[in-house]
Formats: sequence, C-alpha cells, structure tokens
Amino acid sequence: MFTLSQLESFVAVAETLHYGRAAERLSMTQPPLSRRIQLLERELDVELFDRTGRAVRLTAAGRAFLGDARRILGLSEQATLSVRRVPAGEIGTVALGFTASSAHSVLDAVVGAIRTRLPGVDLVLRERVSGIQLEELRSGELDLGLVRPPVSGRELEHLPLHREALLAAIPAGHLLAAPGRVLHVRDLDGQPFVMYSPTEARYFHEVLVGVFRSAGIAPRYVHHLTQVHTILALVRAGLGLALVPQAAEALGLDGVALRPVAGIDGEPVELVAAWRANDDNPALHAVRDLVIDVASRGFS
Repeated sequence: MFTLSQLESFVAVAETLHYGRAAERLSMTQPPLSRRIQLLERELDVELFDRTGRAVRLTAAGRAFLGDARRILGLSEQATLSVRRVPAGEIGTVALGFTASSAHSVLDAVVGAIRTRLPGVDLVLRERVSGIQLEELRSGELDLGLVRPPVSGRELEHLPLHREALLAAIPAGHLLAAPGRVLHVRDLDGQPFVMYSPTEARYFHEVLVGVFRSAGIAPRYVHHLTQVHTILALVRAGLGLALVPQAAEALGLDGVALRPVAGIDGEPVELVAAWRANDDNPALHAVRDLVIDVASRGFS
C-alpha cells in the first residue's frame, strides 16, 4: 500500500511540475523524491507522469489520481488535528441532564457558552428530575447533571452552581396581588396552596415545608404537582397560591402575579453540578469547568 509520504511527494511534483522545486518544497533532495514517485507508480501499477519529453507532465491517470491524493492528505491532516483535540476536551460527546426549573435560570447560559467555546463537543440534553439524574449519573447514562441537592455517595462529585429566591405566585386580581402590597410569608397561612409533590418534586416540597415550619404557618394544600409551569397554570386558574423559584419570571405567564416574599431567609433554592468521580471523559471535564466558570460570572 502507498504511504502518505509518497502521496505528499506526488502532489508536490504534480502541482509544481518540476522535481527540483518539489524537492525544495518538501525540504529534501531530488533523488529520494524520484524514488518515492517510482515506488508509488509501482504500487498503483500505473504511470503518473509522462517521461517522454524534458518537461514534467501528468498522464491521464496522474490527473485523475491528483484529486484523490489531495483528499486523502486532507483527511489525514484533519484526523491528526481531531485526535489531538480529544485529550484537551475540545471534541467528544457529553450527556447533560437538567431539571425543568433550571431550564429557565441557567440552561440557556450553559448551552450558549458550550456552543461558543467548545463547538466540537456534541451536547446531548436530557430533561430529568434530580433523582433520575443521579441514578443515570451513577449508571453512566448521564455525564453531567444540573440537580437539586443533596448529592450523596463517593462515586459522585458535585459543586454548587446557583442560588435563587422564592417568589409568591398569586392569581391576578387576588387581594394579595394588589399593587404596592408588601407580601409576608405569614400571609400564606391558611390560604389554598398548590404544593410540590413529596415524591416527584421532593426537593421543592422539603424546601417549602422548612419555610412554613420556620414561619409557624400552615397553608392549606389543594394540589400536589411536579413542574413549575403546571403549578402556575393552576394558580392562574384561581385554584390557589404557590411559591416558585425566581426563574419562573422568565415564563412571563399572563394572569399570574409573581411577588417577593418577606420572611423567607436568603435564597433557599439551590442548584449543583454533579458528575462521576472516576469519569475520564476529557470532554466532560472541559464542559464541567466551563459550566463552573459561567456560574462564577452569574450566568450572564
């Protein structure tokens, strides 16, 4: 089989139509260049150059072979560059999990940064609740997860990414949604309340239970749901009030007023990045580091 050096020599002679200039271009002397061409012709069992005159001319077979030779050399160069980018994490595939609520707060910034700064990484996006993400991280179905805490087990590592406040979701026209009304968490006491499911949305359920316990109040749960957008739909229908992460503002849902709530300490809604501790995928490491960098800038 012919070698890449033989193809390179053939292309140089074919493009310059001069053995001396081709040898100079390849930083070699003319005799070994001529031997490479002869070995290539012997391997192909065809003459690539017309040797009947003093000028160097391609035969019909040589002209036909030139395009293929250039393509093979181009593919070889591309493969070399590609394989060198793998250890740096510049190419590869990363399966990224995210929760529905994180899609409204951090996902757009994360995906935008990856597309801009790691365009060679093939990103596979999967919407999952946190519990399913953690299971799929352990099984290898996911590489990186944007999940709600806690993250347990030595096989997983994690870092905090983002915190946000809770807002009260109130049907438009409700007394508590009046302009200028300062809402306190105690105003939710005894109110019909659309609550998160204690199983499918366990994280938010426990956060809100902790908020209510600290405030010494007891809203009246009328429904238990999983997704923020569904909860807001029920609020708009007038079935109750709700507490939702601040990212819900991005939904811009008509008929629902989102109000800050006094009496809730800080920003209780947390999001962390989690990954397998022993994962050696360079693309994962590059994406993880980029996500952490974006988080440090506030997902702007």
